[in-house]
Amino acid sequence: MTCNIDRRGRWARGIPGVLLIIGALIWHWVASDAGIWMNLLHLLIGLVGAFMIFQALAGWCAIRAMGFRTPL
Repeated sequence: MTCNIDRRGRWARGIPGVLLIIGALIWHWVASDAGIWMNLLHLLIGLVGAFMIFQALAGWCAIRAMGFRTPL
């Protein structure tokens, strides 16, 4: 896991990651009685957000590590 993104890439992953976690929490509080599938969807969105924050903090992009080029 070597650093493969710069400052712009870190911001491009960190900000949406925070927004996804906040959105998942708000959505869960608003629709907490929607059923098991919606709760799993909230959890999945939160996990994706957490992974994006991890990538931003580590300076590592999983897509770039697989050999794909990203525009940032």
